[in-house]
Amino acid sequence: MENQFGKLYLIPTGLGDNPVWDVLPQSIRKIIEFTDDYIVENERTARRFIKETQPEKPQPSLNFKVLNKYTEESEKSTFLEACKAGKPMGLLSEAGCPAVADPGSDIVRLAHELNIQVVPLVGPSSIIMALMGSGMNGQSFAFNGYLPIDKQERKAELKRLEKLSHDQNQSQLFIETPYRNNKMLEDLWGTLQPQTRICVACDLTLPTEYIKTHPAKDWKHIKVDLHKRPAIFIIHKD
Repeated sequence: MENQFGKLYLIPTGLGDNPVWDVLPQSIRKIIEFTDDYIVENERTARRFIKETQPEKPQPSLNFKVLNKYTEESEKSTFLEACKAGKPMGLLSEAGCPAVADPGSDIVRLAHELNIQVVPLVGPSSIIMALMGSGMNGQSFAFNGYLPIDKQERKAELKRLEKLSHDQNQSQLFIETPYRNNKMLEDLWGTLQPQTRICVACDLTLPTEYIKTHPAKDWKHIKVDLHKRPAIFIIHKD
């Protein structure tokens, strides 16, 4: 017998402060119209997003479960109670697509374990958009999250990813805390071999969007300020 659980909708948000309908499909408006229960990283920004997408929706009707790095594992098991009661739920990311470089993946896993239907919705993913715009191998790639902060460990990891890229013909993607972006770019062109390609993709979908791919040796002479600008870095050694 089919269960009567509500669906879990994975709702993307924008990647910056541009109008949501510049980057999101209208179908998201319909989902938010009938969904009152949400799992979010930040209640304040989630309320603002919902207000922008559905101005007429009564804010007092909304219920939020906050999922972030401080959430206890034991709490997560209670997050899908609304779905169990037959109600739809929305999982919102702070930026871009839920569950991709995002703590929401734990909730999606739990939904599958409980046989709750998961419905991913269309929206911007900075990881995929950066890869699309890089000119690097989109058939084989890996997202590596954050690299080590320690300088020597980071250098060793960059060398390892460069070798892996060459051996597997695989694009290697990673991110950095935005206020350390400029230092990351310096470490890239200072560590990698001269012909290894480096792509920098930042402020994606915003008016200040910047996507450039050059060999490591050329980046040393390129003036670009990445400070506090959300960025994706990609390397590939042919």
